[in-house]
Amino acid sequence: MRTAIYPGSFDPLTNGHLDVIQRAAKLFDRVIVAVAENESKHPLFTLAERVALAKKAVAKLPNVETDSFSTLLVEYVAAQKAQAIVRGLRAVSDFEFEFQLALMNRKLDEKIETIFMMPKDTYTFLSSRIVKEIARLGGDVRPFVPPNVQIALKKKLKRVK
Repeated sequence: MRTAIYPGSFDPLTNGHLDVIQRAAKLFDRVIVAVAENESKHPLFTLAERVALAKKAVAKLPNVETDSFSTLLVEYVAAQKAQAIVRGLRAVSDFEFEFQLALMNRKLDEKIETIFMMPKDTYTFLSSRIVKEIARLGGDVRPFVPPNVQIALKKKLKRVK
């Protein structure tokens, strides 16, 4: 079984992320959306909330599952018996950072490949950070996130204010 891990903080999951997940699901038998704990990023949503949001967003994709991890990514990939890491690229600026990560991951475990995937051009500008800013300022995020994420953002930001 060909398994890929799509790691990220997903704070929150966007339609760009979802597009990459759907594309990866066509290429692999099993895709795990792996939500990184990474508290140093000061996420808006807790780890449990991010996992639940991602799980609901991918529920209709039969070969996609959601999990979380707090270890080195290559250790998590090996534990899941996966062959590849999927990373989304929006722009050339993403490539430099992602390329460094891919090379480091290869150095740590040469059996694991990194696959770079680009979302549809309509999502190349999209990031979780931008979505949160739009939501904080009262903008409409419906075109940028799955419906469950839009609702969660609205609820979370009412509590934050």
